[in-house]
Parts: sequence; structure tokens; C-alpha cells
Amino acid sequence: MSRQRKTSLDGGIGDKIEDIREWVSDHAKIVMPIVLLICVIITVLVAVNANKKAAEEAEAQITGIDIEEAPQETEEEEGIPQLELEVNAYPAVNTLINDYYAAMAEGNIEAIEAMNAFVEDKEKIRIQEMSKYVDSYQELDVYTKLGPVEGSYIVYVYSKVKFTEYDKLVPGMKAFYVCTDEEGKCYINGGEANSVVTNYIREISLQDDMVDLNNKAVAEYNELLESDEELNAFLADLSNRIDASVGEILAKAEEEEAAALAAAEEQAEAEAGNEAQEEEAAPEAEQAVTIKTVRATDVVNIRSSDSETADKLGKALVDDEFTLLEEKGNGWSKISFEGKDAFIKSEYLEVVSEETVTDIPEQAEAGQGDEDNAETADVETASAETANTAETSNENAGVTQTVTVIENVNVRKSASENGEKLGLAYIGEKLELLMKQADGWTRVKYQGQTAYVKSDYVE
Repeated sequence: MSRQRKTSLDGGIGDKIEDIREWVSDHAKIVMPIVLLICVIITVLVAVNANKKAAEEAEAQITGIDIEEAPQETEEEEGIPQLELEVNAYPAVNTLINDYYAAMAEGNIEAIEAMNAFVEDKEKIRIQEMSKYVDSYQELDVYTKLGPVEGSYIVYVYSKVKFTEYDKLVPGMKAFYVCTDEEGKCYINGGEANSVVTNYIREISLQDDMVDLNNKAVAEYNELLESDEELNAFLADLSNRIDASVGEILAKAEEEEAAALAAAEEQAEAEAGNEAQEEEAAPEAEQAVTIKTVRATDVVNIRSSDSETADKLGKALVDDEFTLLEEKGNGWSKISFEGKDAFIKSEYLEVVSEETVTDIPEQAEAGQGDEDNAETADVETASAETANTAETSNENAGVTQTVTVIENVNVRKSASENGEKLGLAYIGEKLELLMKQADGWTRVKYQGQTAYVKSDYVE
């Protein structure tokens, strides 16, 4: 029985589908337009929703907030009221905006920073470059809605810019978040990162009157572009010029920063090296100071400076002794003469004694000739006599000391790299040692005469 009922029902449904199919076929001219109309309605609804979302995204971009980050339908959930849109209603806000636009026209970054401390470096450069082409901002209208906290405002500025290279005024719209400090002074808060505040700004920007205001400005701008090809070309060229200038300035700044960083690192390394050298040299200076006494080997003039044309201070006789202050590389030696600095040609002097002392007073080092120096000179003279006696005793006793040349070296008449060259001593050659000096030279006998070689090349 049930099987027969099912068969009967199946047959009935099939008959109805077949009847509908035949009816649609017979009335195709009526049915197809209806189906097409339904498809069009669906398409329009999808497009409207898409346009609405695009408008919301555009408004969010104006306020600097990412539409995707904000929760959907928050206005309904949080119940933010439809606030009144006021025009030029707050004198303090109007003054701030007028001063800010005047500073942008002048490229006055210092003034801009005083009103908005959150302008990025790249934006500062762009403002300065744009100011080269801007004559003024005119017809400023300041639209405001109350902000999320007391003394704050959501501000939309409608302005017209007068370019120096274009006659007509060009409209524009810009949004700001303005706050009031403790002294009651308004400032642009371009660095607000509070999510509650940013969401509030976004939702206010999507209210109908704000959307209408923005659309009006956009429509006016677009109509001007469509009606003026010259403006199109000018704005495109201006954008390219500003982008190029900003790029060049940023690249140059990066190069200068890199160069400054490299120079700073190099200077730091040099200072560290100098400090290390000073640390190494300081203990040596504290531990030992070498005082040399030299003797004239011939009658020679004593002059005021290291030049044969300098004033003559006196004359040194053979065997006259002086305190050596410095042996210069130009063939002259600075000595202490009658309490003053004087100079004698190095080739007419020979070192007769050296005394190494510790913690020597500065006056003794400089050879100023006061009582302390006199006392030190007595010590030096005694040391010289002792050294000369020892040397003479060694020679008289037939004791001869030698040094061996460890690398080919020039033999010179004086202890100076500019001294007259007497010959060349070769590796392995032995030279009679007279004295190893503290100045890096060794006094030797060479071919029957007193000579000098660098101490680094003998042992």
C-alpha cells in the first residue's frame, strides 16, 4: 500500500515539474525579463554595499586610521551620538589652523614643530619643498566636532591653495586632531596612539554630515581637474618634482650620516689608540728620564735657532760640555747654554755621558739652570767623570768590546739619519763599541774614527 502511495506521489511531483516546464516554455517572453530584472537588482545591491565600504575606507584614510583595524558597526554598539558639525566656531582652534597653514606656505618647520611635535622628518622635507611652489592658503574654513576628551576637537580644514605657477585656486581638505594643553593653548596632536581615540575619530568621520562635506570637496576638486587640462599637467609635474627633491635630500642626508658615523668611529679608534700609547709611555716617563751631556769636538758657533743664519750667542771651544735637550733631525742639536736654549751643529758634538734618573723635576729636564739644576748638573758631571774613567780604564787595560751587525746598516759621522755617511757595515761585521746611547744610536770605531750606527741593527 505504501509503495503504491510513494509511486503515486512521485508521479504527481514529476507531472507538476513537467507542467511548470511547459508553462515556462509557453510564456518565455514574460518569464525571462523577470529573471533578468532580479539579477540586475542583486548586482545593484552588491555594488551599493561595495561603494559604501570603499567610501568608509576613504574616510578612514583621511583620518589616518586603518578601516580594517576598527571593529565594524561600533557606532551602533557604543552609541556615539550624531555630533553637531560647527564652522569656525572656536577662535583658539581657528588661530591655530591659520598659523599652521601660514607656516606651511612659508616652509617654516620650526613654527610647524611648535604647533605639531609629531611631524616626521620626511614630511618636514616635503612641506619645505612644497612651500617653494605655494604662494598662500586662502578661504580657510575650519569645521569641528567635539573630540573624545575635554578640550579636544576633530577638525576638518577646507582650504584653497594659490600656487606660484598657476593662477586658479585649487581646493583641498585636511583632517586634524586638536587638543588643549594645561595652559589652555591648542595644539595639533599628530602622534595620538590611543585606540579609543582613533576609533572615535574614525566613527565621527563616517557620520553622514562628514561624508557629505568630504564628498563636496572631492567633487569640486575633480570638476576642476576635468575642466582644466593645464591644471592636470601642472599638478602631475609638481608631484614628480617634489618626489624627486625629497628623494635626493633623503639620499644626501643618509650619505652624510654614514660619513659622519664613519668619521666618529675613526676618531674614536684614534683616540683609543692615543690613550693606549699614552698609558704605555706614561710608566716609562715616570720610571726613567735620560739626561745626556755632550762635548764639543771642535770650535763651533752657538746660535739662537737651528740655522746658520740665526743670531750667534757665543762660541763653543773644544771639550766644552753642555746638557743636550734635543737632537733634531735636521743636523742640529738643542743644548742648554747660559740658562737658555741654544743650538749647535750635531756633527761637532759627541755624547760623553748619560744619566738615567727617575721622577726628575721639570726644570731639570728643561735645563733651566736654577739651584736644583745646578745640583743635578753636579750629579751628571760626576756620572760623566765616572763613565769616562771607566771607558778610559777599559781602553788602557786593553779591554775592547764589540758589537755585531745583524743587518746591513749605514755608518754615519753623527748620531742622526741626516749625518754624513761614512760607509756601509754588512751583516756579521764586528765594530768596536764605544757606547750604546739612549737615543737609539750606538757609538763605534769605524776605520779609525768615531762613528754612529742605529742600535736596532747591531747586537
